[in-house]
Amino acid sequence: MVLLNASSCSMTKTIMALNYYNTLATLLFLFVGSYGTYAAQKQSLGASFIFGDSLVDAGNNNYLSTLSRANMTPNGIDFKASGGNPTGRFTNGRTISDIVGEELGQPNYAVPFLAPNATGKAILSGVNYASGGGGILNATGNIFVNRLGMDIQIDYFNITRKEIDKLLGKSNGRELIMKRSIFSISVGSNDFLNNYLLPLVSVGARVNQSPDAFVDEMINHFRIQLTRLYEMDARKFVVSNVGPIGCIPYQRAINQLNEDECSDLANKLAVQYNGRLKDLLTELNDNLPGANFVLANVYDLVMELITNYAKYGLRTGSSACCGFGGQSQLAGIIPCGPTSSLCSDRYKHVFWDAYHPSEAANLILAKQLLDGDNRYVSPFNVRQLSAL
Repeated sequence: MVLLNASSCSMTKTIMALNYYNTLATLLFLFVGSYGTYAAQKQSLGASFIFGDSLVDAGNNNYLSTLSRANMTPNGIDFKASGGNPTGRFTNGRTISDIVGEELGQPNYAVPFLAPNATGKAILSGVNYASGGGGILNATGNIFVNRLGMDIQIDYFNITRKEIDKLLGKSNGRELIMKRSIFSISVGSNDFLNNYLLPLVSVGARVNQSPDAFVDEMINHFRIQLTRLYEMDARKFVVSNVGPIGCIPYQRAINQLNEDECSDLANKLAVQYNGRLKDLLTELNDNLPGANFVLANVYDLVMELITNYAKYGLRTGSSACCGFGGQSQLAGIIPCGPTSSLCSDRYKHVFWDAYHPSEAANLILAKQLLDGDNRYVSPFNVRQLSAL
């Protein structure tokens, strides 16, 4: 009887031990599997934070009382994610930021900050703060009544930054921002077009402030703005210079220029600013530890596209696809809307409307920024920046 009990007790202990080790092995397997899945997600996911003007606005202006809006047809007619409905993007399809995000494996488009769904886990894929009419200087875009300038956009990012810490914890939140997020900034054009060069309204300003002084003001303000983002843990930046604004349909129309002509003053101002911007980004790369500022040379990229459009399979580098009266001069002034005429082949135009590139142009530009050489993106391209 005693032997039976001892044997039974021994067997029980053996079974218990086996169960223990089986359970431990199962837990270890689940832990390793879960960690592996988490690590894979952590490796692949990241966030895209987008700042700027109408070139990259994804719908923030829909929520403002403003004259600068694109939430009407035929804008968005080729935007597949919305079924061809307008989203507030100032083009027929995707912006450059949309395309770059897709190529880098972003699971979703960066949600507009002012949109109702810009909460919770949605912000972990990124947030878009860009606003049509916005600029570096706070006075820029006054003509539109309301818009989000860069100062306000950065204030809004500060709100997002705190929300990310709440969602992930401070350590993981900081890692997401510093190591796995890209900050894209496309701003500056409106500071010229809708400020310094604004017809009639800004004539007095140009008398009282030289181009040198105006560019100085832009650069000094931009330095503060970029440094603010760095202080909130931003480390990977893609900063676009100002494109050849003298060649957009709007400038050709108001200056009564031929299709092969551009406004010298507008382009000279852009070139002057771009030179100073290049120096600024070099300065910040040298002085802000761990920062990587990439310069997107949009000026040369767009000028190449305008000049050699046929090489890229396009039909025109001067006329707007969507505008009043088709090829008439007014097509370069009146915003794209329901009463606008529409070109027959949207994928053959560099310009969608008086100011903005078409999706066809955005695809070409985005490819160069992602994988191009240092003629158009330096000191390395966006895909290389993402991999850092």
